[in-house]
Amino acid sequence: MTESFRALCSDFYVNQKLSVKLDLPRGREAMLDLFERVRRTYPSMGSFRRYKDELALESKQTEAPHRWLAIRPSNVRSGVVNPSAGEDAYGLHRHVLELAPFFLSISPLDVEYLELLYGFDFAARGNQDLLVAHALLEGTPLEKLFEDGSTGPNNLVPLDFQPMLGFVLPDSEPEPPAPGAEGETQVVSGTEVHMEVKTRTGSGSGSDTEARAGTEPISIYLTLRRYEPVDDLKELPAALDRLAAAGQQLIENRVIPYLVRPIREAIGSSDFE
Repeated sequence: MTESFRALCSDFYVNQKLSVKLDLPRGREAMLDLFERVRRTYPSMGSFRRYKDELALESKQTEAPHRWLAIRPSNVRSGVVNPSAGEDAYGLHRHVLELAPFFLSISPLDVEYLELLYGFDFAARGNQDLLVAHALLEGTPLEKLFEDGSTGPNNLVPLDFQPMLGFVLPDSEPEPPAPGAEGETQVVSGTEVHMEVKTRTGSGSGSDTEARAGTEPISIYLTLRRYEPVDDLKELPAALDRLAAAGQQLIENRVIPYLVRPIREAIGSSDFE
């Protein structure tokens, strides 16, 4: 799975976030004990860093896969960059979900949501917004907004084109509205899903924008978030597995054919060099 995803882009990564409602304890002993337990399982994660609002443990950037764990006041996050197999992609995340509640005194009532993010990075030169607009709008009514994208008095050049879509994967088929309630909004429970394309050409014009062009990637993000109440913290790894199953299906059936491949093919075209 992940090997084929990695072949489609410059970098592929899988991140997990456990968000809590109350600030996590910042005791020295609890933090260091958690990081030490993670390091025992993943010995390459030997770099401990302290930032303004974050404590982080990570492997060297040159390690493959690169792994990291970060703790902020209201969440615990972990990530794996360029995993080579399914267990590489999710093993660290499951391990963190098993350990963090114990070491950080997280209770079921404290859990706000569990999130899984898949990221695809693409090295791309030139106007990334124009490239993405060309890749995703060609043959659609919205293409008429930009004409052919070339310069001229009757054509527009995209300056900021970063589409983001959100929807819900329902737990079950929505029930039909009750008699007399046809106009009322129904609340559908399920997993929140967001798909986003992030460009980094920079706004404006001049040497600064030109210097940044091609130095940062285009990113495609698929984020799944679950606000499901937690009765037992031991359920968290299984909840992650359910998000992963849904995420992999969305990647294969929607993200790759309708986002990754069109943008990858546009990058390969000399029109945007």
